[in-house]
Amino acid sequence: MNLWEQHVCLPLIQTADVAELARFPLGTYVSVNVGYSPHSKSDSTELCADFRRKALADSRFRMVEQGEAEGMITLAFDLEDSRPIEGDLDNVRHFYDLGVRSMLPTYNYANAAGSGCLDVDDSGLTSYGRDLVQEMNRTGMLVDGSHCSIRTGLDIASTTERPMIYSHSNFAVLWRHPRNITDEQALECARTGGVVGINGVGIFLGANGPNDGLRRVQAMADHIEYGVELLGIEHIGIGSDYSFDAEDFNTELAANPEAFSDEYTRYGPLQWVPPEDVVTLPSVLRERGFDEAAVAAVYGGNFRRVAAATSQ
Repeated sequence: MNLWEQHVCLPLIQTADVAELARFPLGTYVSVNVGYSPHSKSDSTELCADFRRKALADSRFRMVEQGEAEGMITLAFDLEDSRPIEGDLDNVRHFYDLGVRSMLPTYNYANAAGSGCLDVDDSGLTSYGRDLVQEMNRTGMLVDGSHCSIRTGLDIASTTERPMIYSHSNFAVLWRHPRNITDEQALECARTGGVVGINGVGIFLGANGPNDGLRRVQAMADHIEYGVELLGIEHIGIGSDYSFDAEDFNTELAANPEAFSDEYTRYGPLQWVPPEDVVTLPSVLRERGFDEAAVAAVYGGNFRRVAAATSQ
């Protein structure tokens, strides 16, 4: 049973150590962020090239276009905002060819594609945003509603002709935070055949203390259980959103305040569930009564299904 990890973050600099991803077990599929709202096409292109070069020089890794292989970590990329597309839909193919397999139209705040989850005014997807979703469908790139506003997420679901995802989003009914999604968003995602990936970020779980590591794992399991009850076992996965350099990310919060808000900073330094704890989730779920088929679906099978359906 191999893990499909739909979203983690390396430092967004060319000195990032891709080998850190080997903290996940061999056999894991892992999607790594290569840019968000401050990044241009050039910035993200350079990050893709650098991460690819480092991964392919390490015998433990292979790139997504090579397919998964037992005993190797499969690396894909994701964009957490559509700014690197720079308004040119041809750039969807450009990034797909570099290994990007999923993208968020917006990151926290409004851009040319739509509204973000921290916006006061929620006008949903723009006309350009709808065109972007359709181009992603044609290209085979997953459309991701994480960090988008409620209306934008619902508009993605009504626009896409392929399964959409929330790669790293938890349930607002369990912990009230603007980054967490409503039941309506989740249900509409499932209606498309999509998957909600549960994350391990302390402020989105309500367990952000530095000594809350075990609580964070149990909170992830709470969101998994709730999602399975709401949507069915085939619509829940894992996207831990782990930051491989927590100090850098907390510095990023201070350096780019326009991309965040006090909903990120008022809880103190962010805490995450690390890879070493993510891999304990199967045993936690078994203790809660999940059978082996259910554990396998959440741990990887569901995201594998939607990825295959999108790439066809």
